[in-house]
Amino acid sequence: MTLATQPSRMTILARSLCALAVALPLAACLGDGGDDAAPATPPVTPPPAAEPTPKSISLKMLGRYSAGQFGVSAAEIPAFDAASKRGFVVNARNGVVDVLDLSTPASPKHIGTIDASTISTGAEINSVAVHDGIVAVAIQAATKTDPGFAALYKADTLALLGKVGVGALPDMLTFTPDGKTLLVANEGEPSDDYQIDPAGSVSVIDVSNPAAPSARVAGFTAWNGKEAELRAKGVRIFGPKASASQDFEPEYIAVSADGKTAWATLQENNALARIDIATATVTDILPLGYKDHGLEANAMDASDEPAKLDIRTFPGVRGMYLPDAIASYTAGGKTYLVTANEGDARAWGEDDDAYWEGDASKGFVEEFRVKHLVHSSGFARRRGDDLPPQLDALAAGALLNPETFAYCGATADKPGACRDDDILGRLQISWTMGYRQDATGKPVKFNAQGIEDPTGDRIMYDHLYAYGGRSFSIWDQDGKLVWDSGAQFERMLASDACKVGPDRDVPCAAYFNTGHDEQATFDSRSDAKGPEPEGVEIGVMGDKTFAFIGLERMGGVMVYDITDPKAPVFMDYFNTRANWTEAPSNDNLAKMGDLGPEGLKFVPAAKSPTGQPLLLVGNEVSGTTAIYEVARVLE
Repeated sequence: MTLATQPSRMTILARSLCALAVALPLAACLGDGGDDAAPATPPVTPPPAAEPTPKSISLKMLGRYSAGQFGVSAAEIPAFDAASKRGFVVNARNGVVDVLDLSTPASPKHIGTIDASTISTGAEINSVAVHDGIVAVAIQAATKTDPGFAALYKADTLALLGKVGVGALPDMLTFTPDGKTLLVANEGEPSDDYQIDPAGSVSVIDVSNPAAPSARVAGFTAWNGKEAELRAKGVRIFGPKASASQDFEPEYIAVSADGKTAWATLQENNALARIDIATATVTDILPLGYKDHGLEANAMDASDEPAKLDIRTFPGVRGMYLPDAIASYTAGGKTYLVTANEGDARAWGEDDDAYWEGDASKGFVEEFRVKHLVHSSGFARRRGDDLPPQLDALAAGALLNPETFAYCGATADKPGACRDDDILGRLQISWTMGYRQDATGKPVKFNAQGIEDPTGDRIMYDHLYAYGGRSFSIWDQDGKLVWDSGAQFERMLASDACKVGPDRDVPCAAYFNTGHDEQATFDSRSDAKGPEPEGVEIGVMGDKTFAFIGLERMGGVMVYDITDPKAPVFMDYFNTRANWTEAPSNDNLAKMGDLGPEGLKFVPAAKSPTGQPLLLVGNEVSGTTAIYEVARVLE
C-alpha cells in the first residue's frame, strides 16, 4: 500500500470507535472520504415482538377522572390518542369534549376542552373518535332536528382543522381503518311532539385533507314506499305517519377491516343498515329477528314486584334485540358483528300532560305494561294516566291468545294469572306489535268474549314483544345470528360467584338488576330491560379477540373471549360502583365510584402509556371516566 492510499490515523481511530460503539451516528463511521472507506451499511431494525396471546384476561382499576356532575351525562364516549397520550371524553352536560392527560393513567388530569359553540351557537358534541392525531367530533345543532356538523381537530394542540355539514342529530362517528374516511350516524330523532321528523342518514366524509373535508350522504329515501315489504321482513317501521327514511334512526356504526363496508344499527327498527362506503349507498336493510323467551337459554326475570330472583321462561314473549353499540372483527377470514342489545322504546311527549289527556298530536309512546294492556275492563281505565292515545284509538281493549298463553291461565276472554305482577303483569312491552293483523296490516277485531268479530272492539295479542335482548350477540355480515349470550348476564348477576365493587367483595345477587341512578335496589330493573347492555368494544391481544360489554343499569363491564364467534367464553365481570347503600347525588358523588357505563375504548399494549392494554369507560351517571388495566394470564 502506498502512502497516498494509506488511511490516516484519524480514520483508523474513527473505525476503531465504530467497532466499539455501534450506537454512534452512521455518519461518524464513514471514514475520511478516502477511496478505501467502507460503504455505509443501513442499520437493521428488528421486527416488533409479537404480542403474547393471553390464556385469560381480567380487569383491574387503575385510575379515574371525575367531572364532578351527577346524573347529567358528564362522561359518555371516550377516545384515545397514543402520540399525545390524551383521552377525549364527551361531556354531554357541557356540550364539549373533556381532554385528559393520560400519560400517567393512574392519575388522569383535565387539561382542556373542545367546544362546539365555536362551530355553531348552542351546538353540542355527541360523540368523538380519534385516528393518528386527528380528533373527529359529531356536533348536534341547537335545535336537534336541524342539520348538524362534523369537525376535525389536532389532538396535540386542539386546533380546529376543518368542518363539514351532516344530517340531523349526528350521534356517533368512526374512521375507516386507513383514516381517510369518516362515517357519521345521523340519528334524525323527531321533535318531542313528533311534529318534525327529519330523515336519518349516514354521512360518508372524505377526510384525506382534514382542512377541507367533503361529505356524501348514504340515505334511506330509496326505501320509501317499501315500508310494507320491510315490515313483512321483520323491520319495525311504526312512527306516526313516518316514511322509512324518517323512521330509520342510525345509532352506531361498525366498519369492516378492509374499509369497504359499514353496518349501522337502526336501534328502534331492530335492524341493521349495510352501507357500501365507496358509493355512499345503503345497500340493504337487515332485520335482526327476535329471541324466544320461552326457551331455557333465553330465560329472564320479568318482574320487579315482588322483589325476588325469578329467572324463568315465558312462552309467547319475544325479545327485541334493539342494539345500541356495534363493533366488527375478523375471524377465519370473515367479518363478524358484535352488538350490545340494549333495547330502546320510542317515547316522545311523555312529559306533556296534553298527550296523556288524549291529544295524539303531542307525541308518541309505545311502552305499556302487560297488566294494563290485557285488563278485562279495557283501556279506558288508564286514560289520563299512562294510556297512549294512539293505542286508545286502535281498540277498546286487548286479549291474550289462549293457546300461546295457556301456561299462565289465559282464556279467550280473560288474561288469567298472566297479568299478575309476579308473572307478566309488570313487564314493559310494545303495544305496537304482536296483535293479530289481516293481510293488509289492519288489526283483526274480537268481541269481549274473545270471539273474532268484525264489529268487535278488542284486539288479540298472539305474542308480546319486550325491549332488549339482555345480552350481546354475534352476527355474520348478512345480519344472521351466529351466537347470543341468552340469559348468561342475568344468571351471572344472580350467582354466588358474582361479586361487585372495586374490591370484588359485594354479592351481585344482593343488588341484582338494580338501577344506575338510585340507591341500589334489588330487582328494580327486571320489568324493563334488566341489566341493559349498551356499549361494546373489541380488543385484539395476540391471536385472540375479546369483547367488552358495558351494562348501563347494573353497571360494570362483562368480558368475553370471542375468538371463535360460535363459541364465546366468559372471562370476567368487573363493576366499580363503590357505594351500594346510598342514593347517589352530587353531595356523595366522590364515594360512589362508577355508575352507568356508556362508551368504551380499548387501548392496545403497543399504544398504551404503561405498556399494558387499557380499557377506558365513560360513565354517564357518575360523570366519571374509569381507566382499567387489562390484566393478562399468558399461555
